[in-house]
Amino acid sequence: MKRDLDYSIIIESTQQVGEMLYRNFGNVYSLGSKSDSATDVVTHLDVQVEQFLLDILKKAYPDIGFIGEELGEKRFAKKLWLVDPIDGTSHFIRGIPFCTTMIALVDEGEVIFSIIYDFVRKDLYTAHKNAGAQLNGVPIHVSNRSLKEAYISAEISLNHSKNIKSFLSLNQRCKMLNTINCGFEFGLIASGKIDGRICIDPFGKDWDYAAGTLLVSEAGGVVANIRKQSYDYHDHNFLATNKIIYDELTSGHAPLFPCNSTVPTDLNHALSYEYRKNH
Repeated sequence: MKRDLDYSIIIESTQQVGEMLYRNFGNVYSLGSKSDSATDVVTHLDVQVEQFLLDILKKAYPDIGFIGEELGEKRFAKKLWLVDPIDGTSHFIRGIPFCTTMIALVDEGEVIFSIIYDFVRKDLYTAHKNAGAQLNGVPIHVSNRSLKEAYISAEISLNHSKNIKSFLSLNQRCKMLNTINCGFEFGLIASGKIDGRICIDPFGKDWDYAAGTLLVSEAGGVVANIRKQSYDYHDHNFLATNKIIYDELTSGHAPLFPCNSTVPTDLNHALSYEYRKNH
């Protein structure tokens, strides 16, 4: 990928809004709820931060479209920003340190750059397509644990009987974690602290997953849609794990999510990352 953008502008802007969010962490109230879910809330800072990032990005890159969680679509384009100003607003309101700001750059349907900023810990995760993932400027990598050793975050809707079977089967084969927060967990996976995330009929939207799935992929992980050999960020049913676990889930003994091949198209990059890391 040709890096024709000055990503420092986006990084500095994200850190700037992070300082404002940190000052208000645990000291802000909800403006209201966007649904019946207790977690689907919004504050004035969600809107304010998104508007700030919209203004910065529109000024710096007027030809790139923008889609945000709070303000919606501000011009469709083949290349666009996906922005989640506060991922984990309910945690943010309560002062629980599982909240981030996420930005992804999408070019013709492919995520090519992403930021996840954990503004409570001042941890900045970045990923460039085909160039690896970093935490505060230092390269990071997914774990090499097997499924029986794994901590797996599961965002699986139990409103469908077929999903209940998958949930129970997975629970017998690894330590399952209730989903905490998208951006926070993707950072943990990419840095090897937990071992994967599985989404089946989840609640989230494109901006909840696009940045994090690129981060995991660029950290040497495998990201693929359920029972498919590729990944489309519009499809929120996916596996994001290390290669060992991916193979166990899709082709090992009694695979839970079998597909025609154990090697999705994005895995070629994961393998090349392994080569660069070890040579």
